[in-house]
Amino acid sequence: MVKHMLSLLDYSEKDIKHILDLSLKLKKGEINEDLKDKTLAMLFQKSSTRTRVSFEAGMTRLKGHSIFLDMSTTQLGRGETIGDTVGCLERYCDAIMARVNKHSDLETMIENAKVPIINGLSEKFHPCQTMADMLTVIEKKGKLEDLKVVFIGDCGFNMFNSTMIGFSKMWSNVVAVCPDKDGYRPEQELVDLARKHGKGTITIEHDPVKGIKDADVIHTDTWVSMGQEGADKRIKELQPYQLNSELLKHAKEDAIVMHCLPAHRGHEITNQVIDGSQSVVFDQAENRLHAQNGILLHLIKNL
Repeated sequence: MVKHMLSLLDYSEKDIKHILDLSLKLKKGEINEDLKDKTLAMLFQKSSTRTRVSFEAGMTRLKGHSIFLDMSTTQLGRGETIGDTVGCLERYCDAIMARVNKHSDLETMIENAKVPIINGLSEKFHPCQTMADMLTVIEKKGKLEDLKVVFIGDCGFNMFNSTMIGFSKMWSNVVAVCPDKDGYRPEQELVDLARKHGKGTITIEHDPVKGIKDADVIHTDTWVSMGQEGADKRIKELQPYQLNSELLKHAKEDAIVMHCLPAHRGHEITNQVIDGSQSVVFDQAENRLHAQNGILLHLIKNL
């Protein structure tokens, strides 16, 4: 049976731990596995820096090959169906990573593919980023269990969804800190599903000071995504949730600060925090490569 990675909902605590252990061993050079003569097709519907470069560089480190495909310049841009495109790509490549506007497109790919499909980002989930985030926390904190993981700002989109699912499955206690308004709160149906499958607690808090109190890990992300309307209104409504030095004082002294980048400095996070001693943002970015290499070996070679 072909394995895919569309969401961490499909992965057990044991599966996630296995991939994280594999990723850490790869990073340390403790195992000598590779993907020699294997090819990864990379389909992009959205612009990218870290996802593209980390997958390309990762395949190079694993002695494999990657092919970048901008969907708008392929036959998909001229009306070919996703099913037909994937039906051909699977004949040439050993796995397909796709960064898409609609999560349903990834589900269509699975229906037409006999090779692993990897979600490089959709509007619902960003599992590769969360795997990198968990790898980073393990390196900095030595564990995931019983940590208070706070996600502050907009919690109604893919990054919080994946953070909530992944970290709670690994016994972390996840807190969404966001305005009490539609569009910022996490989707209740997804919260219920994450609670059903998780081991740690998942709570929602609207007071930023109360929410961040005694946090071990603080995560934030951009308030305005590419092409998103109503930017000025969103920035005003989210301003009390800015991760700044004053708010950071309410977390634990050894709390670490995360941001999956790109950052809009001065909006969701200040320069003092993202460049400060508690920030692990660039370690987190590096770990995209290592976590994804673990995912690629797990999916392509069944390690």
